[in-house]
Amino acid sequence: MKRLVVLGGGESGVGTALLGKQKGFEVFVTDKGMIAEKYKKVLLNNVIEFEEGRHTESEVFSADVVMKSPGIPDSVPLVQELKQKGILVISEIEFANEFTQATIVGITGANGKTTTTLITHYLLKNAGLNVGVAGNIGDSFAKQLVEQSYDEYVLELSSFQLDGINNFSPHIAIITNITPDHLDRYDNNFDKYIASKFRITKNQTEKDFLIYDADDKVITDWLENNITKAILVPFSLEKELVYGVFVRKDKIIMKLNTEEVLMNVSDLKLQGKHNTKNAMASAMAARLLKVRKETIAESLSDFEGVEHRLENVQKINGVQYINDSKATNVNATYYALECMDSATVWIVGGVDKGNDYADLLPLVREKVKGIVCLGLDNQKIIETFGNVVDVLVQTAGAEEAVKVAHKIAQKGDAVLLSPACASFDLFDSYEDRGLKFKEAVKNL
Repeated sequence: MKRLVVLGGGESGVGTALLGKQKGFEVFVTDKGMIAEKYKKVLLNNVIEFEEGRHTESEVFSADVVMKSPGIPDSVPLVQELKQKGILVISEIEFANEFTQATIVGITGANGKTTTTLITHYLLKNAGLNVGVAGNIGDSFAKQLVEQSYDEYVLELSSFQLDGINNFSPHIAIITNITPDHLDRYDNNFDKYIASKFRITKNQTEKDFLIYDADDKVITDWLENNITKAILVPFSLEKELVYGVFVRKDKIIMKLNTEEVLMNVSDLKLQGKHNTKNAMASAMAARLLKVRKETIAESLSDFEGVEHRLENVQKINGVQYINDSKATNVNATYYALECMDSATVWIVGGVDKGNDYADLLPLVREKVKGIVCLGLDNQKIIETFGNVVDVLVQTAGAEEAVKVAHKIAQKGDAVLLSPACASFDLFDSYEDRGLKFKEAVKNL
């Protein structure tokens, strides 16, 4: 019996443990922190051995294969030692992939991947396909293989998940965009992060597809200098394409074997350039899976969007409060500020991931009337924007930040939570940050 050791007792770890047990592995889960009660209950109910608060090396090094949760960096000494000993260390996505014949659409990118994943799932589900959604969303891929039997999966994939793959290969891969993010995990080397994202296509064949943003210079430069076997399917807002999907006079045009008009951009439920791109990528994935264009257009005209991503919370005294807590990097916040069409009080800050805020300066000058800092260390934000806005206030929690923003904002303004940073200094997650923001708004 092969021994599977799972590092990390969270969603992906417990899902892997369940799948490993079902497939006949001897399973051991180990977490350096404390395992959440809901996951502990699952492990106990399924009689899966585990430990918390430590990693017992004799237990870990007796593994045939180790599944490392995405939150654990490769640089951790334990992981380095496992690799030196020749013990296979993989991600949950890689482990689960061995046990399914389903068609997989894999989606990665610095921004837009959650929205694109949910749109793609929505399109395929509305077309009557037996499709699941997993990865960074909802139940883990591994857990779904234990409990469900889908013919297709749409997977949102982070760079950390892709770092741990050897054989995983989606039939359709989507790269939404690549901008600097998580550089603290990649030795502050953008090229390493780019290489990590492109691992999504490393095992694809001539029968597979890579859908990508042809307006993204980072992506196009990589494709010019590297080889991928997949059929390349670009999307663009800036140019007409001989193959792919693009916009001509407000119409979304799809060109595969023939040219088809999909729909008007103005008929998309989700507005904004970034959402148009997300819709184009999703539409192309659905079309490649033989979904009728009428079904795609109908679904795109009523898809509602994602919680914590440019989510309108409430209008109070003529001020619109917007929750964009999912914006954990500069590029995501750039999109958010670009969408603002009224004077904006911007709530920003958190754990800096090597951010360069300079790209935001023109938008801040044009649209932001005040900045409310929401983080433990706001020095970089103050240095960048202190002389650009009239009002800059530091706060230490969502409730205080919302109250301060409420005082600054006037009728017709917007208050935008778009932090450009991770949340872990003051919150459990970006969801926790978004929920606390919404709660504070409702308590005004």
